[in-house]
Amino acid sequence: MASAPNAPSAGTRPPTKHELAAMIWLAVFPTLTVLNLVLGRWLAPMSPVLRTFVLATIAVPIVIYGLMPQLHRLRGRVLGGRGTRPPR
Repeated sequence: MASAPNAPSAGTRPPTKHELAAMIWLAVFPTLTVLNLVLGRWLAPMSPVLRTFVLATIAVPIVIYGLMPQLHRLRGRVLGGRGTRPPR
């Protein structure tokens, strides 16, 4: 079976829940900040629920398809040999 294109390499362990939380935060916070700065005036008259819906609709695909794969690759490079699985 072929691995997914954005899956970690065979020797890299999956991220711990703490690493994943940090990666998600590193992707979500800047994305929401930029979206608020760019769309702030347009979003201002909207109700908080509608504003949140619009931001989430734009931010989630950016984070999931754009930023998280890049962070997974960066994590793999940073860990190098330290995150490898022991041989069986």
